[in-house]
Amino acid sequence: MPGSSVVAVGHYQPARVLDNHELARLVDTSDEWITRRVGIRERRVAAPQESVADMATAAALDALRSAGVDPGGVDLVLVATCTNHDRSPSTAAQVARRLGIASPAVMDVNAVCSGFCHALALADQAIAAGSATRAVVVGVDKFTDFVDWSDRATCILVGDGAGAVVVEASGTPTVGPVVWGSVPEMGDAVVIKELPEGFSQEGQSVFRWTTTALPQIARQICERAGLDPHDLGGIVLHQANLRIIEPLAAKIGATRAVVATDVVESGNTSAASVPLALSKLVRSGQVASGEPILLFGFGGGLAYAGQVIRCP
Repeated sequence: MPGSSVVAVGHYQPARVLDNHELARLVDTSDEWITRRVGIRERRVAAPQESVADMATAAALDALRSAGVDPGGVDLVLVATCTNHDRSPSTAAQVARRLGIASPAVMDVNAVCSGFCHALALADQAIAAGSATRAVVVGVDKFTDFVDWSDRATCILVGDGAGAVVVEASGTPTVGPVVWGSVPEMGDAVVIKELPEGFSQEGQSVFRWTTTALPQIARQICERAGLDPHDLGGIVLHQANLRIIEPLAAKIGATRAVVATDVVESGNTSAASVPLALSKLVRSGQVASGEPILLFGFGGGLAYAGQVIRCP
């Protein structure tokens, strides 16, 4: 088979909603201040006993059910995450066991906020090489485990969740070539460590990088896919900041694209943000089946990755 296609999407979010008004009772902030700076109005917070593997499994199962695929037909499980406390077994191995998938290749991918786009590229390449025929690719993070709730610069940003896709071998591939890379001199611009250090970032440095480099890379992704940005039906960026997300379509000339803005209701969910926003966009029906969607993740590392897929 020459390539792969995304055939289904799925996602999971914890039940607890933490809105800006409740957050303002915990730290010196306000709904107006948060929405003006980053556009977030609420986020989901996982329960203490709810693990990264729990959320990843729920999202993977949602995608498999949407595809009408039995887990037994999966031979590759990739999970993008940076917040799993376990070193072994991997989150991917835990997901495979819980879903009853027999003898798949399993691995976790840690590229932080761009992890899902990296993992999707690896699945596409494995299928194109004949090493796999059907993959489940998950992006998941429990970001709230690594935040200082007294630090208003960071606690207003984060949320928990998971998103997933099912990728299959296809004679007419609809996952485009990946464009990926990193900015080593900005490798420490986003840091996630165990508490008390936790999550910190050089927000202004990252924001400046996105305003200059992101449009150029987005156009390069479209070029690699053989598309003009005007042809895009949807755009799903890493959901970091509404002030980064909303202007991109105009900057690259994607005049008819629907731009995912899940950051407003989910916050920054790190590796989960692209597949979570993608799942919601596809299921909303705002992008028709077969329409091209630009995916682009960026963040910790400073690593980035993106590709164009066709809407399942």
